[in-house]
Amino acid sequence: MNKFVDYLKIGPVFAYFLRVFRKPDPNNPTSVNLRMMHGINRISILMFLMAIIVYTVRHCVR
Repeated sequence: MNKFVDYLKIGPVFAYFLRVFRKPDPNNPTSVNLRMMHGINRISILMFLMAIIVYTVRHCVR
């Protein structure tokens, strides 16, 4: 049962969301591919949040 509870933890997911929107650490090496991946992830997270907001507003207006 403990492994199942560990599987459902979402703390690392929120930590990644916050890490994507921070400036990169100058001590860690970065590449073009990594910067592009984080940029695409930022766009997708923002689009998802916008869709949730639009869906909620449309649902509440009805």
